[in-house]
Amino acid sequence: MFLQRINNKGIRLGTLFDRAAARHPGNFVILDHDLDIAPELSRRATLTEVAELVAELASRLWSVQVRPGDHVVVHKGDGFDITLLACAIARVGAVPVLLSPKLDGATVAELLRRVGRPFLVTDQEKLEHSLPAEVMTLSREVLLASGTYEGATAFAALAGAPRVPAVAMPADHPTLITHTSGTTGTPKLAVHTGTSFQARYRPQATVVSTAVRRSEPIAVHVSFVHSRMFTAMPIAVLQGHPLIVLRDDDPETVGDLFSQVPPGFIEAHPNTFLRWEVLAEDPRRPLANVKYFSSTFDAIHPRTVNRLLQASGRKNRRFAQAYGQSEVGPIAARTYSLKDGADFNGRCVGVPFPGMTGVRVVSRDGNPPDKDNPGWIEVRSDGRIISYLGEHQRWEKQVNDGWWRMGDVGYRTKWGCLHLLDREVDEIPGVKSTLEIEDKLFTRVPELVEVIIIPGPDGTAVPVVSTRDDKPLDLAAWQSAVVGLPPLAEPVQWRLEDLPQTATTKIKRLELARLLGAGESTTTANQSSAQ
Repeated sequence: MFLQRINNKGIRLGTLFDRAAARHPGNFVILDHDLDIAPELSRRATLTEVAELVAELASRLWSVQVRPGDHVVVHKGDGFDITLLACAIARVGAVPVLLSPKLDGATVAELLRRVGRPFLVTDQEKLEHSLPAEVMTLSREVLLASGTYEGATAFAALAGAPRVPAVAMPADHPTLITHTSGTTGTPKLAVHTGTSFQARYRPQATVVSTAVRRSEPIAVHVSFVHSRMFTAMPIAVLQGHPLIVLRDDDPETVGDLFSQVPPGFIEAHPNTFLRWEVLAEDPRRPLANVKYFSSTFDAIHPRTVNRLLQASGRKNRRFAQAYGQSEVGPIAARTYSLKDGADFNGRCVGVPFPGMTGVRVVSRDGNPPDKDNPGWIEVRSDGRIISYLGEHQRWEKQVNDGWWRMGDVGYRTKWGCLHLLDREVDEIPGVKSTLEIEDKLFTRVPELVEVIIIPGPDGTAVPVVSTRDDKPLDLAAWQSAVVGLPPLAEPVQWRLEDLPQTATTKIKRLELARLLGAGESTTTANQSSAQ
């Protein structure tokens, strides 16, 4: 869209920290963990120190013959060094391919085949315990972020490599490859360019610049392999905000850190915010300084929004929700305030960014889409990926005259607000919106930390629930909560950690339905309460 194209020079990941350090040399990045690849780096590092580390890593990559246009897969233990490695790879003109630490070894091997003998950055732990032996032959060379392994080269052994200048690649050249969530099968590899990332950066940077003062820290708890990290992070460092990077979302740990360095803006996964509801009751008030909460990944529940807003003491605090996808970036957005309460319509995901993104809803049966007859949601944005690596035909199937089909169904109101009802693959006959039911159950049953409505073997809508501290579900409260809702099967209780999740903690609904159909790890709420 035209506002995304004006002076779009590309995101330039390779020199990101150089430019940020030049503008704000005394600013800093705060980490809650040590980096595997640079354990000596302080957990409170200046932008200048981070820029130096990226340049050093780039020089080590160059010394082992990584060159412009090469693909470098990063699949290692979780940490911010994944993100910094991506910047270092881009700095030498190569293309980073980021694979979640949560992926199983067979999937990683399959994706290595799809990339075509790339360099692989991993670690001793992955090679010894999760990756199959064939990754050594599927890779041009294996580099270790930590540890040792026969046939692999340790990054530490490359220290002191001659420094090389940053390589400038065309803005429309691939600059990063991430993978889709894999909720419907083997993940697809999404190809981003410098131009597409900069197009995504624009609307989000505009929001942040008007939301909080430059001196206020921005905290980010986002998967290090997700495309959202590569817009959230640049926004913080280029605008001059101290950046808090979290690997751990444990409420106690986060409460300690936020009490010491109170953030003014937080970007996190919806399930992370759900887990942080308990911080609203923390006597240290770690969320008291937050002006804006922001989530861009999945449905956010009204109860969670309201509890977090209550935890802040800032005037005019807001919760911003953006609707989007890895393949296109943020498309529509809206904000919530305390006056919206805890039972607002969470299916309204906002309106497009004027001059930057577009939305339309296409009829599935020839009749105008509405709440009772939702249509396919299609979007436009210059932030769209240019291909799925090795599967361009799959990419082409989702493009219709420049519009990208999201795989979601919904409708738009007469005021232009987009309402998201369901993923197309998650629809259940006789249920207008599983997401709407889940919103209502969250609000009505405070003990829930997860509820997913999936089809049972006979097609009945089955609620799978998880409770705080795995306590048995209060069946009396449940029976009261489901009054007025579409017919539901008896709830099935799972431990939260047993639910299949993506890299962004999204529940894999199709996988969960398969497991439920196979009778794995299921306990009805009645059985749970009787134990």
